[in-house]
Amino acid sequence: MRQSFGQALDKDRPMKGVAVARGAATIVNGIATGMGAAFGIDLWTEARVELTQEAGVVEGKIISDPEESTILIEKCVEVLFNRFGIRDLGARVITNSNIPIARGLKSSSVAANAITLAILSALGERLSDFEILNLAVDAAIKAGTTITGAFDDASASFFGNVIITDNFQRRILKTFEVEDLFVVIAVPEKKSYTMKSNVRRMKLISKQALEAHEKALAGKYWDAMILNSLAYSAALGHPAEATIDALEAGAVAAGLSGKGPAIVAVTHRDALVSVKSALERYGKIIIAKTNKENARSWANQ
Repeated sequence: MRQSFGQALDKDRPMKGVAVARGAATIVNGIATGMGAAFGIDLWTEARVELTQEAGVVEGKIISDPEESTILIEKCVEVLFNRFGIRDLGARVITNSNIPIARGLKSSSVAANAITLAILSALGERLSDFEILNLAVDAAIKAGTTITGAFDDASASFFGNVIITDNFQRRILKTFEVEDLFVVIAVPEKKSYTMKSNVRRMKLISKQALEAHEKALAGKYWDAMILNSLAYSAALGHPAEATIDALEAGAVAAGLSGKGPAIVAVTHRDALVSVKSALERYGKIIIAKTNKENARSWANQ
């Protein structure tokens, strides 16, 4: 990517920045109505940024999935450099993650948060949490990795816990401290990119999606997760029985994450083995935990 960016490197600038953002999973998918909810999980994406004197040149590398496009990296740099009026700098950005890409596990929202924070650290700039979050969402929209901006996913990644949002207005409507639970994730081999999703079919279950959102706002967010999953699974052709299998095995809640195909179940320790066994036929299993921690960054000389 070559564009006309920023100002020359300043000896007072850190020049290098590192950030880590945690993962998230769906409670209510916001695509049908713009009203969403998500919760934090302790998967992670790390971003490392080095500013360069090569004006307009952005070098991006995704260590964990080298074949993936680096367009999100490029757009994060573009958005941040434009925010600060930078015209004469370039950037090298490297990301690494244990979040599978294009499976509905919020990899793009998490990466945008991490990259945005790392760029700010490299620039030596400080912004409010919500301005950082909005810049990350702007970059994801410009990169075409999201339909609505995924403000719910980005917020749950940035702040952790349970976050209920109005994605169109970019407002956090309510938060709940998430319980300490295990998260069992079944990840099918096949990727599914958000921008290729069938939005028309998802909008057919708008009423059910709004009902799930109302349950989440009332604090019944695990019930909302189940209702959301059954509706979206039917709309998108994913196996609804995966949710039922996890519940039968003792999960607190389970459901399709995002537009899928990953299935996520939350469970107490005593049902962990049985829930894992129930979901193994749906994909490779990843075991995580719920997350309450904020994304964070630091300068790296």
